[in-house]
Amino acid sequence: MSEYIQNSAHRREILKGIIRQLHEGRSVDEVKAEFAALLREVGPVEIAAIEQALIEEGFPEMEIKRLCDVHVAVFRESLETQTRPETIPGHPIHTFRAENEAAAQILNRLQEAIAALLKDPTDPACLEEARQRLREMREYEKHYRRKENFLFPYLERKGFTGPSTVMWAIHDDIRSGWRALDALLAEGPGDGVEDFQARVEGVFRPMATAIREMFFKEENILFPTALQLLTDEDWRAIRAQEAEVGYAYVLPGDRWTPEGIPTAPAAPTVSPPQTVPAEAAPPPPRALASILLHLDTGTLAPEEVNRILNALPVEITYVDRDDTVRYFNRPRQRTFLRPPAVIGRKVQKCHPPASLHRVQRILDDFRAGRRDVAEFWIQMQGRFVHIRYFPLRDEQGEYQGTLEVVQDVTDIRALEGEQRLLDEEG
Repeated sequence: MSEYIQNSAHRREILKGIIRQLHEGRSVDEVKAEFAALLREVGPVEIAAIEQALIEEGFPEMEIKRLCDVHVAVFRESLETQTRPETIPGHPIHTFRAENEAAAQILNRLQEAIAALLKDPTDPACLEEARQRLREMREYEKHYRRKENFLFPYLERKGFTGPSTVMWAIHDDIRSGWRALDALLAEGPGDGVEDFQARVEGVFRPMATAIREMFFKEENILFPTALQLLTDEDWRAIRAQEAEVGYAYVLPGDRWTPEGIPTAPAAPTVSPPQTVPAEAAPPPPRALASILLHLDTGTLAPEEVNRILNALPVEITYVDRDDTVRYFNRPRQRTFLRPPAVIGRKVQKCHPPASLHRVQRILDDFRAGRRDVAEFWIQMQGRFVHIRYFPLRDEQGEYQGTLEVVQDVTDIRALEGEQRLLDEEG
């Protein structure tokens, strides 16, 4: 076995084979007994790389997700002996870790409240305590949203795409657990006390396990891997966007202030820059207004286009023909989070795994010319939101991209009669 341990190529193949054996039904104890020496030396970055390699070779991401906890069980002893990379207050990973520590305490209190409720489901005080602790637990949603919208996009740019699908799917399982438990606690036991107890326990137990296992995966695999792959500039860009989502239970410190890193997030280059002749000096800042866009029905300066798009009462997002997000506007009222990190990201990675098949079907239909619009409407926090997708085609009818349009139409749907005058005109 030692010759394989020293040879990185053989080592990786053996480790991938271990994962495959687990998916074929071999037990954790059997695998650990046979590969004990190798498993003792496996680090977090190597585990992440193995799962990523399997996905790239065609291993289904949802199959990785299904047995994710089994993978961790095999490597747990090695991971627990690893030295955790240190960060300082203000660094995004330091904030993520502080949130995990606080969330672990919140989860313990929720568990105590659920235990008390199961002993006496008819006690209104126990029921209200459980509801309150669940509300506190659901604040942890901000932690998951920052991972999905800020950390994952930067890892994807390094070719590390596994967490985006696998972890996001687990986040959604946890969210489903929160919603189900919330509905049960809102309903109360009624006349079926024993049924209520069984249902509450049946929802809470797997949800709590998933949250705790995610703590371990983040602390021992995701965070060490991210610290190795991402640069200071990447982390600075992530930090600059975090406030759009906010923080759970904690606030970031201010000791992490690397010099020379721009505070604004840097969007990736989507297309190569145009070659500028040496004799053509770039225009001074005040000359920018002279750069005009000649459109079908008029001529506008870039800054005018920007103002117009941001003044629209709708949110628009442009995805190019290669499924890459290229632009979104910033109206005063927004329904969905659109951070700068989304620019340059594949649109498939911007949606929860459970809805990916719908996104892909829309894109495929647009490309094939089978559809000229796709629309949905949802109820969201008491508002009625209309979502539409339109294919963009050139003069020959060839598909060139997709435009998403989101509009809160709650107030529009409530309109009645006519209004021909301004309010102040009476």
